[in-house]
Amino acid sequence: MQYSFRLAEILGHVPDPRKRPGTVKAIVEYTGLDRHQVSALLKNEVKYIPLKALSRLCDYLVEHGYVTADQLPGALFAVEPENFWELLARRQKVEMCLGVRRATGAELPHGSWLVASDSLLMGELLNGISTLGGTAKMQSTEANEFNSPQRPHPELLKQSLVWSPADNNVDEMRSRSHAVYEDFVESTSDRALIGLGSVKSNPVIELIASNTFDCDPFVSEQYVDDPSLRSCPFMLRYRDEERQPESCIGGVQLAANVTPDAPGIYFETEDGTWDSCTWNPDSSDVALVFYVHRESLGRLEMFMGGFSGRATQMLARVISTRAEEFWPPVYSGHGIQIGAFVVSFEFAPTRQPEQQFLIADHTANTRIISLSSKAIARRLE
Repeated sequence: MQYSFRLAEILGHVPDPRKRPGTVKAIVEYTGLDRHQVSALLKNEVKYIPLKALSRLCDYLVEHGYVTADQLPGALFAVEPENFWELLARRQKVEMCLGVRRATGAELPHGSWLVASDSLLMGELLNGISTLGGTAKMQSTEANEFNSPQRPHPELLKQSLVWSPADNNVDEMRSRSHAVYEDFVESTSDRALIGLGSVKSNPVIELIASNTFDCDPFVSEQYVDDPSLRSCPFMLRYRDEERQPESCIGGVQLAANVTPDAPGIYFETEDGTWDSCTWNPDSSDVALVFYVHRESLGRLEMFMGGFSGRATQMLARVISTRAEEFWPPVYSGHGIQIGAFVVSFEFAPTRQPEQQFLIADHTANTRIISLSSKAIARRLE
């Protein structure tokens, strides 16, 4: 069992090397600790801390009203997750966010609909969180001294809905997604936000990606001079005939003079070149799983979904049987951990009718590809 240091969460401090608020200076002046040591504590990057230094930090937190004395030092420590399901189950609050589409001519929310494959994926996630991927029965069920279960589980499960992108609701769609995301960010509990779908259906995904890689949401980057200049190391290449919402991680071009022929998900590799897993109505599909965990803040942001409803349905099956392959994170540094995985599906060459896919038991040759940690690091460091 490993512990993380939650000083940043208590202070509401974001350990971002591009920002230099007065938090570090104030702690240094009060405690007498070295500036670099305080910065490392805020990033959860210190392997040990002397008792004297811990005592001074506790004094600082109590005197400035962040916590009460009886909450310390326990409030400064939390158990780190050891697998994918623990990453979610150890959160006090888990919020599932789904995109809804307004029926033609409908003005009220009850005149809208949710994609069935997104609902299937949410169901598998809820099942995995509540059972730790089916391993909960193998863990101790004895109560501890506080008479609570040993097995981690969220105290609150919440669902939020946002409008999917449409030609006539851009302002409403963005306003609603910003409201949901900002409410999550400003919350103080140990929490997770999971966006289901893709940027074609769920605009909160755009906000998670843009916040992680420090770029403007809902602004296309498909006309940069070179793919290496894209803020995100992956891109969803739209189908030519479908709706193409403005997105930092979506488009039809990798760069001004680079236009991939096949729809799908493109991603930068370790050597700077770009690879892809593509969509074909008969033989192939692809999904994406991404999360950023700010352990020192007690904050997890995640999105997952398929390029199509078919891929989202297949991803639900992968989540239920192979979630351990989305762990460990591919990148760790500057107080954050990032997991980024492309899931490729290759089907038999016989195409099934679209209306039958939801209820049929389909199989596919499935590969889970970890994105390059170097490709991510190039954009964060």
